Amino acid sequence: MSVFGRISNRVLMITNVIAALLFLLACIIPRINPQSWPLVSLIGLAFPFLMLIVLCFLIWWLFIKRKWALVSAIAIVLGGGQIVNFFGFHFWSDFNETKKENQIRIASWNVARFIEMVKNNNKGSQTRYKMLQQIKQANADILCLQEFSSSINPDWYNNIVAVSKGLDYPYYYFSHDWDGDRLFNGSVIFSRYPIADTGLVRYPRPTLPDALVFVDIQKDNEHIRVYTSHLQSNQFRPDDISKIEELKGGKGFLGNAPYIFKKLATAIAHRGIQADLINDITDNSPHPLIFCGDLNDVPNSYIYNTVKGNLQDAFLQKGFGIGRTYSSISPTLRIDYIFADKRFKVEQFKRITTNYSDHYMIVADVELKPTQ
Repeated sequence: MSVFGRISNRVLMITNVIAALLFLLACIIPRINPQSWPLVSLIGLAFPFLMLIVLCFLIWWLFIKRKWALVSAIAIVLGGGQIVNFFGFHFWSDFNETKKENQIRIASWNVARFIEMVKNNNKGSQTRYKMLQQIKQANADILCLQEFSSSINPDWYNNIVAVSKGLDYPYYYFSHDWDGDRLFNGSVIFSRYPIADTGLVRYPRPTLPDALVFVDIQKDNEHIRVYTSHLQSNQFRPDDISKIEELKGGKGFLGNAPYIFKKLATAIAHRGIQADLINDITDNSPHPLIFCGDLNDVPNSYIYNTVKGNLQDAFLQKGFGIGRTYSSISPTLRIDYIFADKRFKVEQFKRITTNYSDHYMIVADVELKPTQ
């Protein structure tokens, strides 16, 4: 081998080692509280790209110098747990629209305030109508919606009425604070089963004033507790998205990167506070529980790991692929989830990938196992 070839291989090997170390760091991010290390926690966002780089090195060295492939192979083995959290392996996962008698169909969707809030016939209102039709077609028994809005102003849309009466969800819980516009925003749970109890827990400052909402559903002789929430968003405005697109194109790194990273770090630290609170509350649920929501974070994160706890991830149980639920920025963003208590059997799962909201609806059928 020439001198140039030896130097090139050494440079590639050093790069391989660095990539493997960063990949392993991304694998332990779920154990690192972002309130203490917010910037370090951002490495978790690079997990799929680091995994791809490590895999590419593994394949490369298998053809060039097999013993050097051990670096990537060891990294992949050590990081296998996070790979399993990231990727669904159920290749044949067709969704049967006909729900079985003993199953409960759950749907969760960040509806982005249904796009249009004022009554008119513009494009936004037409999208709102399509979203309501999609909810109808999903035919869920329990419907959890985040970034939901409704108004008692006659010139604005009353989405509580549109869903509860228009789509046959007679039971619901939507707690909200009065504001001057008579427009209310938050998370809501609709149900076709009677609701026996309700509750709301507000997150502490400095996090955004959202809430953890729950209802106790009565089905036959059983009570099921359903939680939903929308965790702190990154608060990206259109000009922020433009900065991210420039970064993706290799432009404006020095000017844009520190600003974007700071915004991401602040948001992830706040989500850490919210995740800890959710974990404390759900751990004390008196009934079998289901959690639906927009966590605004990926599977290899402290937020996901903390909220999920010992629950089942419906996508991992029955889904295939990456399972993207956010339609912007990156194809790797699975940030919306349905988690189910182990007292449930997850029967099937699907995403509905329409571009009405910036999030996709997710749907799961679950069945409560017989009490032993």
